[in-house]
Amino acid sequence: MNIIIYTLVIFGIIYFLLKLFVNISSKKISKHLRKPIFIGLIILALVLAVGGKFLLSIPLTLLSLAIVKLKGFSIIQLIGLFRLIQTLRRSGRFSFSQNQNIRNSSILSLEEAYRILNLDKNKKYTKDDVNKAYINIQKKIHPDVSPETARLSAIVNEAKEVILKNIC
Repeated sequence: MNIIIYTLVIFGIIYFLLKLFVNISSKKISKHLRKPIFIGLIILALVLAVGGKFLLSIPLTLLSLAIVKLKGFSIIQLIGLFRLIQTLRRSGRFSFSQNQNIRNSSILSLEEAYRILNLDKNKKYTKDDVNKAYINIQKKIHPDVSPETARLSAIVNEAKEVILKNIC
């Protein structure tokens, strides 16, 4: 019942505001809206300047994934891929820019390999478990899906090989 009352109150307020705007000239409206718009844009600029690194980190990463033409992913798959990229960036094996120095990925530690494949280091895994985790990630980043993800795919291949050598 409260929802109906709140809805009627909100529609009533909107109705009276629209009726007020109809009777006011457009010059008065534009004159009075300039200051709030200007102040709002300054506040937005300050918020983005101060907190932009934190506010825009995940959306920009997801946007950059869209730029490399990764199609048909759910948000859960994109978050998993984001975690993989962050793990690789922290270890120095992946960068979005081509001109930065990237460590040679020929030596991948066992701990990094487990993190890349989203496996728990403390559990015992069979070859089938490792292959399932590998296939799950490769479905998302295989070069046949998007040629721009060839580096990621090679690193995931290497992670699988490191874990399988350790299991055997």
